[in-house]
Amino acid sequence: MLVPSLKVQDLIEEIRGAKTQAQEREVIQKECAHIRASFRDGDPLHRHRQLAKLLYVHMLGYPAHFGQMECLKLIASPRFTDKRVGYLGAMLLLDERQDAHLLITNSIKNDLSQGTQAVQGLALCTLSTMGSAEMCRDLATEVEKLLLQPSPYVRKKAVLTAVHMIRKVPELSTIFLPPCAQLLHERHHGILLGTITLIMELCERSPAALKHFRKVVPQLVQILRTLLTTGYSTEHSISGVSDPFLQVQILRLLRILGRNHEESSETMNDLLAQVLAVNILGRFLLNSDKNIRYVALTSLLRLVQSDHSAVQRHRPTVVECLQEPDTSLSRRALELSLALVNSSNVRAMTQELQGFLQSCPTDLRADCASGILLAAERYAPTKRWHIDTILRVLTTAGAHVRDDAVANLTQLIGGAQELHAYSVRRLYCALAEDISQQPLVQVAAWCIGEYGDLLLEGSCEEIEPLQVEEEEVLALLERVLQSHMSLPATRGYALTALMKLSTRLRGDNNRIRQVVSIYGSCLDVELQQRAVEYDTLFRKYDHMRAAILEKMPLVERGGPQVDEEAKESKEEARLLEAAPVPTEPQASKLLDLLDLLDGPSEDAQHPRPLDPSPGGALVHLLDLPCAPPPAAPIPNLKVFEREGLQLSLSFVRPPETPALLLITVTATNTSGGDVTHFICQAAVPKFPAAATGPQWGHSSSSGWPSDDPAPQNPQS
Repeated sequence: MLVPSLKVQDLIEEIRGAKTQAQEREVIQKECAHIRASFRDGDPLHRHRQLAKLLYVHMLGYPAHFGQMECLKLIASPRFTDKRVGYLGAMLLLDERQDAHLLITNSIKNDLSQGTQAVQGLALCTLSTMGSAEMCRDLATEVEKLLLQPSPYVRKKAVLTAVHMIRKVPELSTIFLPPCAQLLHERHHGILLGTITLIMELCERSPAALKHFRKVVPQLVQILRTLLTTGYSTEHSISGVSDPFLQVQILRLLRILGRNHEESSETMNDLLAQVLAVNILGRFLLNSDKNIRYVALTSLLRLVQSDHSAVQRHRPTVVECLQEPDTSLSRRALELSLALVNSSNVRAMTQELQGFLQSCPTDLRADCASGILLAAERYAPTKRWHIDTILRVLTTAGAHVRDDAVANLTQLIGGAQELHAYSVRRLYCALAEDISQQPLVQVAAWCIGEYGDLLLEGSCEEIEPLQVEEEEVLALLERVLQSHMSLPATRGYALTALMKLSTRLRGDNNRIRQVVSIYGSCLDVELQQRAVEYDTLFRKYDHMRAAILEKMPLVERGGPQVDEEAKESKEEARLLEAAPVPTEPQASKLLDLLDLLDGPSEDAQHPRPLDPSPGGALVHLLDLPCAPPPAAPIPNLKVFEREGLQLSLSFVRPPETPALLLITVTATNTSGGDVTHFICQAAVPKFPAAATGPQWGHSSSSGWPSDDPAPQNPQS
């Protein structure tokens, strides 16, 4: 005897009461067996109850495909209770991948034309959810008739169904175009919102529709103005704003209609100045509702790229939003604050951001620290301010900075020779207070190792006098080496700093040698190898230690080698021009001297006439008979010409490097329009390492008209 089937409420309670997944599966399998049996028996009275239970099982992730045909039977039933569950089951269990979905087309058509409002609403919801292209073509006429039904409930759902049909079958645009103009006169906000969405879909898919709806721009502007001037309405007001969803949708449609159309843009210009003003967004920041403040911050963040000065006026309010307890708000405020930093407010904004860094949540510290470092690198007024800013960030949130922060700061300090004494004192004091921030410890160890002699001199006038003894410096570095918080890389910095101090301190180096020898048996292989090499330097190559451990040379920050070579070539040209012109007998004697190894030659006995230009004699002195003749010049070559774009190649061999061939690509725009997204790529054949292959480098493009933009990412 079978156990009676459960009711929907009892099934839900029993499933929720299952303590294990196995118990849940057992309950569901048993109930599904009852549902299958009920479907086979064809019980018409309880079919909708069985399908409702099956839909709940489906939402839990269990298979329920055997209920698809029952959905069709319930939809065809004349009872509303059956249709409601049947349409719901069709939306959940059927889609375009099952052929069974086409079987409900006739039922939906009958319900749309003859059913009550509730049944028509169910049919429209199902059609807009899972209607395929074939169903949309068959039922488009029925939906068009419902767009002008007297019931607002049916009209709203019909408009949304029309939106789905346009997306599925764009050629149906001509059917839904005429009713839209009449629907814009609706007072029901739900119908208006659906109509605006439908018009957007029509305009994006049909140029004819776009031209047609540009005539209704004044009407859309009037609707938006009415929303702005209407008093408080409980039905449509959200935090004091009258139907913001409808306002936003109208603005989106106006953007489409006004694009590249001067008349439409002029019509909406005055109203948009009231709706989209930055001051309104600034007032939103003072709203008590968190969602409105979040929308304001997000909108200002998008607007800051196009109108930076306008958003700057609300900088104090944005900075206050950093203290929001809601993490999503404080994150948006942080992104906007970093975007507002420029050369004029970098000091004030950095101070505010550093105050926020001390108390901000852990998940925001990395973003805040990285943003401060990037802003300081871009807008630093002085090197000293830049160094101080990075030190504060390392002291406050050293564990959250980027990986390149240590290298950037050491490079910055190394390039600021006048701030070496100031930097080493600041870092020594910071290291003495806290050795837990690993990036700070690494920079401090490097700086003490490089400029430890300046630390002991006490000659820095920019900070308070600091008297430091050699033993104190060594003890501090040993403390870093022995700390359990020090990373292996940090210990490597400290050990190298001790080794460098052996050449900068005036005292005995026995203490340093003992520390180095101890770490020769360290478990860390890198640290052990470094210690062994340093110990060998003490024992076997002590006479070379001072030269090996001298101060690091200044590093140029990304200076191109081409600039250095250009400076050298200019200096050589200046010397050649300033050199005196030797007389002919002197040149003849020099030529004879340079030709001793090759024996007498005709050129030596009859020297060539000298170049009368300045420096010409010296050039001829170096023009030995054994030198190869200069290569013939290569003529310019036009390699591409299409649609007003020309590419030409020019070739030059530098006299000082004959093996080097410089190829310059010149791109010229002769058309009347702008050239965008232009990328020039060059492929170079591979040559063996020993061979002299072509060398390629960047060169500036020329020949562009003044009113055309230069090509993006030129490569040559």
